[in-house]
Amino acid sequence: MAERDALRAAAVRLRDEVSRRIVGQRDVLDEILMAVLAGGHALLVGVPGLAKTLMVRSVAESMRLDFRRIQFTPDLVPSDITGTELLEENAATGARSFRFVRGPVFANIVLADEINRAPPRTQAALLEAMQEHRVTAAGETMRLPEPFFVLATQNPIEQEGTYPLPEAQLDRFLFDVRIGYPNEEEEVGILRSTTGATEVSLAPVLDSEQTVALQRLTRELPAADPILRYAAALARATRPPSDNGTANGASAPTPDLVKRYVRWGAGPRAGQALVLGAKAHALLSGRAAVAPEDVRRVAPPVLRHRVLPNFAADADGISAEQIVAAVVRHVPAPESGIRV
Repeated sequence: MAERDALRAAAVRLRDEVSRRIVGQRDVLDEILMAVLAGGHALLVGVPGLAKTLMVRSVAESMRLDFRRIQFTPDLVPSDITGTELLEENAATGARSFRFVRGPVFANIVLADEINRAPPRTQAALLEAMQEHRVTAAGETMRLPEPFFVLATQNPIEQEGTYPLPEAQLDRFLFDVRIGYPNEEEEVGILRSTTGATEVSLAPVLDSEQTVALQRLTRELPAADPILRYAAALARATRPPSDNGTANGASAPTPDLVKRYVRWGAGPRAGQALVLGAKAHALLSGRAAVAPEDVRRVAPPVLRHRVLPNFAADADGISAEQIVAAVVRHVPAPESGIRV
């Protein structure tokens, strides 16, 4: 019990330490840390200048983990990510042999900066690494170091020369984190902290062993059966009704926005992400078990990139965020006093 309390306290200290450098964006930072605790990957979407890269760097600096940054560009090839074979000659014997040089994906935290600027073939090079935590190259399968996270950034307004991520790759991200503009006081604080002579240095709070222990503690957090059913109901409510007019077997009717505006809804992986994300939120909040409010908190970052609006939604200006909000309002939550 003492070890668990110490790990929880370390997770909270990590958030506070990063907040010393990042002004505002508390919800965004919480979602990144929840993804880390849940052992998942996160996609950070926001316009330029909102400290997406700095936030990821700060998290890595505070965690004493191996960090690599990959700047995605249209000419990037898969071997630039996974690694490549080099032909070497022994100066003494003249014998030649191949040596595999590991790429930047062999790290604990990989920042995939502007991931949508690389062509699909290069984006796909991350698929096996993200899902299996391993890389196959030069006829050999190599494990990636643990813990392993991909934190990718994407600019939503600049579409020229970009390659939108396919749904299969989007589904690999536990969270789709949206970063908005700071308020006036936060923006003044940013100017104050970034235009002075001193730079904020961060102290390491967690190492790799403690991070893995926190991930294990997150998974051990109990979630009662009503919580699991609630997560499943949220995921199922995002799917359009089947031909017989029922919501894919769900007891509650499908929300109107889903009937009219959704082409494809979230799959079972969304339910897994809801439960794991809720467990991570409960841990950061100091709760010993998952509550319905934990599931509701993580529903937007879990579901917004797994709901595919149709052409009618585009024509009527209906976004995936609005559909997810309607689903959360529509599905009744279980009572808070759940026993586990």
